[in-house]
Amino acid sequence: MQTGFKQQFMVKWEKYFPAAQLPVCFYYTDSQVQAGVSQPPPGGHCFIHELERVRQGESLIFTGSDIGCAGGRYYLGFSKGLGPNINYFLSCGIPGELEGERYKESPELVAKIRAQFPPMLAPARQVVFKRWDHLDEDDIPQVVIFFAGADVISGLFALAGFDESDPQAVIAPFGSGCSTIVQQPYRELESAHPRAVLGMFDVSARPWVAPHEMTLAVPWPKFVSMVNNMDKSFLTTGSWAKVKERITRI
Repeated sequence: MQTGFKQQFMVKWEKYFPAAQLPVCFYYTDSQVQAGVSQPPPGGHCFIHELERVRQGESLIFTGSDIGCAGGRYYLGFSKGLGPNINYFLSCGIPGELEGERYKESPELVAKIRAQFPPMLAPARQVVFKRWDHLDEDDIPQVVIFFAGADVISGLFALAGFDESDPQAVIAPFGSGCSTIVQQPYRELESAHPRAVLGMFDVSARPWVAPHEMTLAVPWPKFVSMVNNMDKSFLTTGSWAKVKERITRI
């Protein structure tokens, strides 16, 4: 990524979203990258928890064997399935055998939803996650992920739709925490008009983020247009100034 664009965003981010966390980026690659290799934790845990190290500034490489959560491996494209009982797991469970998460009314309903989201296969053997300020010139981000509270998310939401006539410039589909920051925004790269994905509604993933935090995962082309539009958008108005002042107090 060009150093000039990296710095341009950081200057604008501090100007319009002062004190807000820098985003995390990811991309798939087979090339050697300057980053640490993640080690699967004993017993496994939610992939969102594993990303906390990246949010703190540690650059990490993940392969299928480095992700301790079966869902994480699947939604990052390193596994072809979620197990034969996944439809029951997400709904009513199986008495005496499997406790259901009860996110959907029935296994049949889960099956219909899952049919709309076929498995994604990772396009390379590893995926790299880096915080924005740790990106190098050789890095080619594919998705930019913001972890933020309502005020920051509201600004990003409005910015994502600034140059769009489609009112659905941001979508909030049902899915796991990791699917809404990886699989779904990555698939948006195939679109002529990639949409940002609002996420972290997954109750199972919520313990691994702060109570006020949500995510907005932005495909790279959409992110570039958002950055280029900052200086001519609502971010320059008095209305945003009131919200911006509140962001600095959080």
